[in-house]
Amino acid sequence: MMNFKILFLGDIVGKIGRQGVSKILPKLKKKYSLNLIAANVENLAHGQGATLKTLLEIQKAGVDFFTSGNHIWKKKEIIEIFQRDNLPLIRPANYPSQVPGKGYQIIKIKGKKIAILNLMGRVFMKESLDCPFRCSDEILKILKLKNGSKKEKKYLQKKSEKIDAILVDFHAEASSEKVALGWYLDGRVSAVIGTHTHLPTADEKILPLGTAYVSDAGMIGAKESVIGIEKDIIIKKFLNQMPFTHEIPRKGICAFNSVLIEIDTRIGKAIKIERVDREIEI
Repeated sequence: MMNFKILFLGDIVGKIGRQGVSKILPKLKKKYSLNLIAANVENLAHGQGATLKTLLEIQKAGVDFFTSGNHIWKKKEIIEIFQRDNLPLIRPANYPSQVPGKGYQIIKIKGKKIAILNLMGRVFMKESLDCPFRCSDEILKILKLKNGSKKEKKYLQKKSEKIDAILVDFHAEASSEKVALGWYLDGRVSAVIGTHTHLPTADEKILPLGTAYVSDAGMIGAKESVIGIEKDIIIKKFLNQMPFTHEIPRKGICAFNSVLIEIDTRIGKAIKIERVDREIEI
């Protein structure tokens, strides 16, 4: 069977999100016979960045690979974590090249080579980063997949360097920017999965040239919240315009948002994408 199944988890928010992963993921892994599980972890440690302890916790729960975004820098230890060669964690590739960490990785799993790429949007974001569109072009050139000739692809296969699938986490605020990148990369990557807003979208589809797309995978965090944060705090912020400290609900219903992508690795194209959403009491 050539089809490769990837489950991508929306942004995991705080302890309640990590507990939700631990309780729900093993059942999904068994039900769907998953080959790879990836998750965005920029809000893993109490909604602000990630620590080694929290990364190892969800790795133990079954997550194989970690992507991130602008909040990944909130914990000081992340610099040291990015220097660890044995931890499958990347940050957006369109940060300056001297920034710690890598923007993409090629992993070998179940006998397949999967390239995972992290990009960050620029619309409505505070950071001034390089263009994610042009950045993706440069990385695809490095992967030798952009406009590759039949002769080149045949050579890559002979050298066992063929990439079987490419997954892109596009961490962005504006849905228009996400949709545009999906169309831009259609046929050149296997999937473009949006993250950052914590709100699951219902626009999952296979684009005409074979790229799976969804504007936002959603989150794994407290359902009765404002994108994972205590709702009363956020309401007061809007009412009073005063500074506030993020607090994450510790108990209650955990919303588990993810997308399942099935890829034909013979051609690197997606053949199926569907939402996999669950809830569990924590």
